[in-house]
Amino acid sequence: MRRYSQRNSLTTLSEINVTPLLDLAFVLLIIFMITTPLLENSMNLVIPSSGATNPPVSSSRVQTVSIDRGETIRFNNQVVNSETLTTQLIQLKQANPDVAIVIRPDRELPVQKLITLMDALRRAQITKVGIATRAETK
Repeated sequence: MRRYSQRNSLTTLSEINVTPLLDLAFVLLIIFMITTPLLENSMNLVIPSSGATNPPVSSSRVQTVSIDRGETIRFNNQVVNSETLTTQLIQLKQANPDVAIVIRPDRELPVQKLITLMDALRRAQITKVGIATRAETK
C-alpha cells in the first residue's frame, strides 16, 4: 500500500494563504474603530435646565445695535461711534434697568469687532443681550 500523505508533505505550496492576512486586517480595523472616537477632543455637554421661567421682555424695552462690514455702528438706526455708544448704553441702563439689547452683526464682520461691542455692553452692565441671526435655507 502506498501512503499518499507522505508524498504530499514533500511538495511545496505555490499559493499564498490569505486567511491570516485578512484576520490581521480585520483586527487592525477593529482597533482603529475603537480608538478613533477616544482621540477626538469634543465635549459632550448637557445644558442645565431650570424650572423658573423668565418673564417676557416687552418690545418697547428692546433696543437694537447694528454693525456692518465697514464697522459702522448704529444704535436704533442712528450712526454712533464706540465711545458715544458706551455712554448712551450707560444712560439707557440707568433710566431702564430691565433694558434688553439685540445685536445685529454683519455676516462678514470679524469676531473681534463683535467682542468689542459685547465689551461695551458689559461696561454698561447690560445683561439681557441677544444676537440676531437668520435661518439658513437649504
